[in-house]
Parts: sequence; C-alpha cells; structure tokens
Amino acid sequence: MKIQVITLFPEMFDKVLNTSMLWKAQDKKLVEYEVVNLRDFGLGPRKTVDDTPYGGGDGMVLKPEPLFAAVEHAKKSDKSAKVLLMTPRGKTFVQSDARRFAKVNKGIIIVCGHYEGYDERITSIVDEELSVGDYVLTGGELPAMVVADAVTRLIPGVLGGENSALEESFSDKDEKEYPHYTRPEEFRGLKVPDILLSGNHAEIVAWRRSQQK
Repeated sequence: MKIQVITLFPEMFDKVLNTSMLWKAQDKKLVEYEVVNLRDFGLGPRKTVDDTPYGGGDGMVLKPEPLFAAVEHAKKSDKSAKVLLMTPRGKTFVQSDARRFAKVNKGIIIVCGHYEGYDERITSIVDEELSVGDYVLTGGELPAMVVADAVTRLIPGVLGGENSALEESFSDKDEKEYPHYTRPEEFRGLKVPDILLSGNHAEIVAWRRSQQK
C-alpha cells in the first residue's frame, strides 16, 4: 500500500513516519510513504501557493493550481489512490474508516489544508473530506499523521499479534477495549482483579466483555 501526503511542511513527517509501527511497516515492505511538498508546485519564481480570498476576509487561501498539480503528480504513481482532504468540516474519521482504507488495497493521498483554508474547487478531485474532531488546528499535518498511523497499523502483517487489531478499542461494533493488567499482582495497594487470576477462561471472557461498555 502507498500512502502519500501533500503538505507545505514535509519536515514534520520525517520522525513520525520513521518511528515505531510506521517504520516497521516500511521495513517489512508492507507500506510505502511519500511526502509531497506543495511548495514544489507553487507559481512563479517565489513558488506562490496562496492568495487573498475573493469577497474579502482575514487570512490567505491555498490556490487551486498548486493543489491540483500536486494531486495529479501523486496520482501518476498510484492512479487508483483515494484522495482524502483533511478539513474541520469533513466527516469525523473513525476506526471503521481506518479499516476500510486498510482493506481496499488501494493507496491514499492525504491533502493537508493550511492557512485560512483552500480554494473550494479542489473538492472536485477529492474522494472524501475528513476531520479528526470538532476543533481547528493550524494545518492538516497532524490529522494526516493520525490517519496514516491508524490505517498503517491495520495492514495485515504490521502488528505483532495476529488478533491484535481485532481486539482493540472500537474494532468490534465500536466498543472500547477491556482493561489490561500485568505483573505484579499488587502495586501500591492496587490489585489485579481476582477474576484474571482465576484461570477460568469463560468467566474472564465474560468479565472482559462487561468492561467494554
């Protein structure tokens, strides 16, 4: 699977994409990342990517020409990739979306908005508009990292345990994951629930289910 990110700040992604499970996914050749610098597609000698909005108002708006050119560049290496636009007004990204993107065996191109916003015409070549919550961030870079991480870890072979992804929070009917405990049995007066020490697997399963509400 190929995950491409279009951003004005490619340097933000270096550590994230080369750490932990995201690095492991690359090392095992299960996923390929490419960070596309939107500035490379800017106009004129100053590589301009933004302009003032029609109708007035504060802030700057990303111009359509660089955005279209960057998406078209990304599409050249992955024609079937879905184009995702990170925007506060998009549909809230949830675990079922991550599963869906990980299963389709198609790449994704994540467009990071910035400044006051983007020229609305970019939505004509976008497949889905996504948000990571009802709040506004400086840009779409952090949300893009969230999507890349959530999708990558669900690609078969990335996580160590065969059932790890299936037993996590929100993986079964969007239920939360049950609590986990490890040694020692007691720490600073806090004890592991007796049921987990009982050896009764049926009762342990029932207890864990009861904790997923």
